[in-house]
Amino acid sequence: MGYPTCLNDLINYFRKLPGIGEKSAERMALSLLELPKEDVDNFAKSMVECKDILHPCSICGHITDKEVCDICSSSSRNPSVICILEDYKSVFAFEKAGNYNGTYHVLNGLISPIDDVNPEDINIASLVKRVESLDHPELIIALKSTIEGETTTLYLKKIFEGKNVEISRLSYGIPMGTEIDYLDEITLGRALSDRKKIS
Repeated sequence: MGYPTCLNDLINYFRKLPGIGEKSAERMALSLLELPKEDVDNFAKSMVECKDILHPCSICGHITDKEVCDICSSSSRNPSVICILEDYKSVFAFEKAGNYNGTYHVLNGLISPIDDVNPEDINIASLVKRVESLDHPELIIALKSTIEGETTTLYLKKIFEGKNVEISRLSYGIPMGTEIDYLDEITLGRALSDRKKIS
């Protein structure tokens, strides 16, 4: 005998989450049934609110519930230092490391000709505008070491070539293909402090 249809649907939705297999999805769904109804209602409400309320910051592209995120609006941050990241998950990883006081720019993807993802398909145009508004900007490229990451890095280097822009990248202590948000705080902190100038 299989699960009731609604429970089976719930299991399948949990399986859509990264790293969640069938057994884990089953445990999560069955555990959810054991929670008080109020907790389940609040859980569902929180999911819907996050999906409805969170949106990209108008400056950096990080997720926020405001027009401008707390990082971009903070007076303690250096707006001339911009760390370029693939996605918002990497921002949280850097913030946990706790040794960076610049700002971020989330590309929301990487250039990938094979997948038909071109420079205009990711958040590069707004980065160019930000850089043009600054006197002596420093860009820290913190993209994963994959073909797509390298392609995007080379493109960024090319468009800012000859301009008054200092460009560096994380040191090469990061394993090939590793997602930035999977790195521990010490490794990420060292990669940032040991960053290498590329332009």
